[in-house]
Amino acid sequence: MARMTPSEAFVETLVAQGVTRIFGIMGSAFMDAMDIFAPAGIELVSVVHEQGAAHMADGYSRASGEHGVVIGQNGPGISNCVTAIAAAYWAHSPVVMITPETGTMGQGLGGFQEAHQLPMFQEFTKYQGHVNNPARMAEYTARCFDRALSEIGPTQLNIPRDYFYGDIDVDIPQPQRLDRGPGGDRSLGEAAEILAGAEFPVIISGGGVVMADAVEECIALAELLGAPVVNSYQHNDSFPASHPLWCGPLGYQGSKAGMNLIAKADVVLALGSRLGPFGTLPQYGMEYWPQDAKIIQVDADHKMLGLVKKISVGICGDARATASALSARLVGKELACNANREQRSAEISAQKIAWEKELDEWTHEKDPYSIDMIAEQAAEEGNWLHPRQVLRELEKAMPAQVMVSTDIGNINSVAHSYLRFERPRSFFAPMSFGNCGYALPTIIGAKAASPDRPAVSYAGDGAWAMSMSEILTAVRHDIPVTAVVFHNRHWGAEKKNQVDFYDRRFVAAELEGQDFAGIARAMGARGVVVDRLDEVGPALKTAVDLQMKERKTTVIEIMCTRELGDPFRRDALSKPVRYLDKYKDYV
Repeated sequence: MARMTPSEAFVETLVAQGVTRIFGIMGSAFMDAMDIFAPAGIELVSVVHEQGAAHMADGYSRASGEHGVVIGQNGPGISNCVTAIAAAYWAHSPVVMITPETGTMGQGLGGFQEAHQLPMFQEFTKYQGHVNNPARMAEYTARCFDRALSEIGPTQLNIPRDYFYGDIDVDIPQPQRLDRGPGGDRSLGEAAEILAGAEFPVIISGGGVVMADAVEECIALAELLGAPVVNSYQHNDSFPASHPLWCGPLGYQGSKAGMNLIAKADVVLALGSRLGPFGTLPQYGMEYWPQDAKIIQVDADHKMLGLVKKISVGICGDARATASALSARLVGKELACNANREQRSAEISAQKIAWEKELDEWTHEKDPYSIDMIAEQAAEEGNWLHPRQVLRELEKAMPAQVMVSTDIGNINSVAHSYLRFERPRSFFAPMSFGNCGYALPTIIGAKAASPDRPAVSYAGDGAWAMSMSEILTAVRHDIPVTAVVFHNRHWGAEKKNQVDFYDRRFVAAELEGQDFAGIARAMGARGVVVDRLDEVGPALKTAVDLQMKERKTTVIEIMCTRELGDPFRRDALSKPVRYLDKYKDYV
């Protein structure tokens, strides 16, 4: 055992876990440890706001497959991170949230920046480690890092600020890494028998395929079966878009081709997917989920099996190992799906061609409100750009190996139909938590993890305003990214509900007066305004070129019409009922 201070034990444990970058804002609560970050080879990326720091840690983790680490001052600095840790929780990102706490002799006295820091993260962490003695600093630090990977999600390391000081004897623990298996022999055998008897199998490739680096194994299994493959909601990077069996994402604003095909399935293999409710809801007026199909669900977390959808077989296993084991069991078997393989292949091709044609022709939204707004805006300001046309042009201009993050909101959701990827760890979305202000800091974190890859974020003007100050972080720390801002001057997703249910009575929906390109220039980035369709692709290509060759950060402000796509949750609203006389006109 070596003699050292708890600060040294903490930092040496970080080093043993491979940490080279931490996102956060400096503070007195952990200054003694921060003082030796640099000689330990650890960079503290100083952000503008702690929520941005936690999103950056999430992006770093999702791009690298390793830990993302965030730290902040006790009290308000830590509480600012809660929203982003919740997003990381639903993305299953192994983020470690380090929360220095009020000193032990001041706890309970209502002192400066005092807060109960464990309860505020309890719902959104897989494990919470509280250092209850300075001598256990290395132990708890290592456990939080180990648990983040083994539990596949965020953990919290809570440290009273006075416990960074003193003298202790300590061994630095070495990282513990689990080997995950394919699942039990019985469940694998049952799944293989069901797949062998399937006449129209469909595979859902989920986030677990990305996290397990299982894309090649998923491809091999799909080719063995001749099965169409759909991406689970907001995991467009879980299967290569160029593959003939790829059929696009399910869920909100996803692929009609994928939905039409899964509706025909007699067996669905959900590989590395929890089958979240938002990714299986009806869309485009289609009840596409096959009610009579047998469902085989594979998830590394046994608690997800059968939670949302009734399943025939549940396999608690690693997506990569399970896909390989299923392929091995099916090789040489008589497969019912071989009898109609050519017919199914033709159906896949036809559905994809039809969907691409529809996307090409779907140049603008056709509901009465959108038609009115397009005409009104053209009369007042000229012909601004239709979001769907913009998204198609951005898709065509995307560079190879690109990473894209999307924020929450109307245009960003429509973008699901237009974002296609060839490799995993390329697409980062806010998942089920759906918080605004996600895209920019997350893509900064992803770029920090993968500096050789182009990095692009999408955000509407409402969400953009929540996080645009992190452009300063990108510029200050030389982490160049390209940010696309869709400027349509309203909160589009919620405004559509006011159109459909509240007779166009708009409350707090309008956004006016921004000059996002100008703000970007003031922060030291390039700022470009695009108001012509033929400028969209060139603007993106130029920005990415400058990002990769000259390390320039660019904000592309695209002037869009106020047309609106389908709302998020039409099923969650109903027409208003009013009883009081003064409200009876509000129906």
